[in-house]
Amino acid sequence: MNQTLEPVLIGADLNSYNLARAFHEAYGVVSHVFGRYETSATLGSRIVKFHKVPSLNLDEEFVREMTRFAEEESGEGRILILLGCTDEYANLIARNRSELEGLFLIPYNDIALMNVLQSKERFYESCETYGIPYPKTQVVRKEQDLSPEQFSEKRTGFPYPIIVKPANSIEYWKHPFEGMNKVYVSSSPNRTAQILSEIFGSGYSDSILLQDMIPGNDSNMYVLTAYCGEDKKVKMMCLGHVLLEEHSPKGRGNHAAIVTEYKPELCERFRAYLEGIGYTGFANFDIKFDSRDGSFRAFEVNLRQGRSNYYVSATGANLARCLVEDRVLHQEIDGPMVVKEAIFWHSIPKGVIWKYTHNDACVTEAKELVRRNRDFGSVWYAKDLSWNPKRWYYILGAQIRYIQKYHTYCKDYR
Repeated sequence: MNQTLEPVLIGADLNSYNLARAFHEAYGVVSHVFGRYETSATLGSRIVKFHKVPSLNLDEEFVREMTRFAEEESGEGRILILLGCTDEYANLIARNRSELEGLFLIPYNDIALMNVLQSKERFYESCETYGIPYPKTQVVRKEQDLSPEQFSEKRTGFPYPIIVKPANSIEYWKHPFEGMNKVYVSSSPNRTAQILSEIFGSGYSDSILLQDMIPGNDSNMYVLTAYCGEDKKVKMMCLGHVLLEEHSPKGRGNHAAIVTEYKPELCERFRAYLEGIGYTGFANFDIKFDSRDGSFRAFEVNLRQGRSNYYVSATGANLARCLVEDRVLHQEIDGPMVVKEAIFWHSIPKGVIWKYTHNDACVTEAKELVRRNRDFGSVWYAKDLSWNPKRWYYILGAQIRYIQKYHTYCKDYR
């Protein structure tokens, strides 16, 4: 390849490090990571160059900073690939595409489609069209009656406890308040009314979803990552069976341990969905198995690679190669390639996984993959750790904090 690749990753978290590692493994390049502040995921790393921009989430500042950077890095044969590592940043890139497209390769859908899919309410409407099961849901708006009697089991159509979550996560996180959670579990109509009052009272004005709580613990969750080419055809799909998620209030739902599985029928359903809506780029679905009827119900789609995306690259389906071969080299890629390779990926210590995973079969499988040297930890990258004591210090500190967090927030799991 004659071109010089320069990945530009927006958001300094584990997502960005996972993607930077994929680019480094595939092409030996260092990624530029932009963020409002740096986290332990990228601290002390040699495979990323961090750029701190305190107002990065503001459109004007983002466009100004990206334009300045692109002009400094411009040169014959240089290809700057711009990728968001949170929903907010993926949307930020898409809505400023017209001002940045001549400077960067931007592998995103148009903003109209992204605005539809980033709303869980509208995502579920599209699921109806393509036959994708999702949890029973009631939509609540700010202007309606929010008294407890409106949220009885008779009114909602499903029993307590229920799930309460904002339909628009990007808008939600712009209005912080004390006790803010990513997702809420409500045990009664009174508690539901209280949660709704707190969220709407913070300034959030989009809809909130009340949902049937699908039974089962973390090991009933699945994650599906897909790459759709510039021709809007699915090129790659990789399904992960989640063993354990994070359980801190703002991290709840983040995948912490995954074993890949091969379920071609499930992947085919989502392939038809993605190609039906004309999707391009990375997509990441959160799915839960419903033991009551044997269905796999979609919770949401992330319009980017997921935070745990190295679980895909570890199988050999390197995400950086998927993107570069399609968008830079314009190679003909037959698809979809559904990953069959079984690996065990984790972002937390294995001892925590063995202790808190409530699925003996999954733990047994993961331990067998460890025995066969098929386990992968995102941050345990030899080329980044060798003779790098600063990196070791940050990683070990982060791993200790994970142990403490599970001890604090998973007492009900022991």
